Amino acid sequence: MSASDVPRTIEWIGDLDGHVALIDQTLLPNELKIIECRDTDSIREAICSLRVRGAPAIGIAGAMGVVLGMRDADDRDRQGFLCRLTTVCDELVRARPTAVNLSWAIERMMRCADWTPGMVRDLKEALLKEAKAIRDEDAAMCRAIGQTGESLVPDGAGVLTHCNAGGLATAEYGTALAVLYAAHERGRSFRVYADETRPLLQGSRLTAWELDRAGIDTTVICDNMAGLLMSQGKIDLVITGADRIAANGDAANKIGTYSVAVLAQAHDIPFYVAAPTSTFDLSIPDGTAIPIEERSEDEIRHGFGRQTAPDGVPCYCPAFDVTPARLIWAIITNQGIIQPVNRERISALLAQNPSLPDSLESR
Repeated sequence: MSASDVPRTIEWIGDLDGHVALIDQTLLPNELKIIECRDTDSIREAICSLRVRGAPAIGIAGAMGVVLGMRDADDRDRQGFLCRLTTVCDELVRARPTAVNLSWAIERMMRCADWTPGMVRDLKEALLKEAKAIRDEDAAMCRAIGQTGESLVPDGAGVLTHCNAGGLATAEYGTALAVLYAAHERGRSFRVYADETRPLLQGSRLTAWELDRAGIDTTVICDNMAGLLMSQGKIDLVITGADRIAANGDAANKIGTYSVAVLAQAHDIPFYVAAPTSTFDLSIPDGTAIPIEERSEDEIRHGFGRQTAPDGVPCYCPAFDVTPARLIWAIITNQGIIQPVNRERISALLAQNPSLPDSLESR
C-alpha cells in the first residue's frame, strides 16, 4: 500500500451544482468516513471542528466554501454578487486565524472575481475553476516538496515527526510526510517516531494511520519521550510542517513543535520544516506577529470524552507555537531548499518563482 491509496482529503464533486467531499478526520483512526458539504456553513463548521485540518487543506476548503456560498447568488446583479462575496469571505477567513493558507486562498478567490469580466454566471464558473486549481496546485507542490527533500532521509535513519503534515493535511501526499513518502518510494528503509501530539493526538491518530497504510515503519511515542529517544541516538532528523512562516523564517506549527526544535538543537540533530510557498507570509517580519489560535479548554479537560482535569482548574490551550528560524536547519519547499534559514535566502528563493501569487508579496 502507498500514500496514493489514501482517499483524497478534500475534492469538489460535480459541476457548479455539486458539493465538497472531505474526510472527517475527527473519526480517524477508527473510521474512514467521507462527508459532504453543500453550503458555506458546513465548510466553516468542518474547519472549526477540525474535520478538515492542516494549513493547505484548510486553504482548499476555504476556496471551495466560497464557491458554495456564491453559487446561488442572483445572476442579474454583479455588484450585489461582489458585496455578498466580501461577506462570505470574511466569515470563512475567521474560521481559523493561524494558518495563512486560508487567508491566502480566500484573497485569491476574491481577486479571481474582481478580475473576471462578464455576467454573474461567468464569475461563478470562474470561482469554481479557481478553487479546483488551488487544490490541484497544492497537490503538485506537495509532490515537488517530496522530490526536493527526499535525499535528506538516509537509509536506516530514525525520523521524528510532530502533528500531521501528510496527505490528510493537504490536497494529497503531504508536506513533511511527502519527504518520507518520496524516500520510501526510492527504496530507502527508515523508522518514523510519531509524536502523539497532545491534546488532540494528530500524530497518533493521523500520522501513524497514514504511514502504516503506506507501509512505512512507524512507532508512536508520547510527546515527552522525544528527548529520551534523542539521547539514546534513535533520532537522526526531525521534520515537521508549518502553518505560517514569517519573512525571517520563524515558523508556526502545532503546539509542541518549538519544544522539539529546542531538544533537537541540544542533541545536534537536524530540524527541518517542509512547506509550500503558499505558507510564507512576507508581510509578517518575524514570529512575534503570527496570531496564535487558542482552542477550547475542554480539548484538554474533556479530551475524547473523558475528564482528565478538575472542572474548577483553568486550562490553557494554544493550538500552535513558533519555532525561531535559528533552530531550523533548512526549510524544504516546492521551489527548493532554503539553507541557512534567513530573510535574504527566503526572499531570493521566492523571487525565483514567476508564478508566485501576488498576495505573498503584497499581503
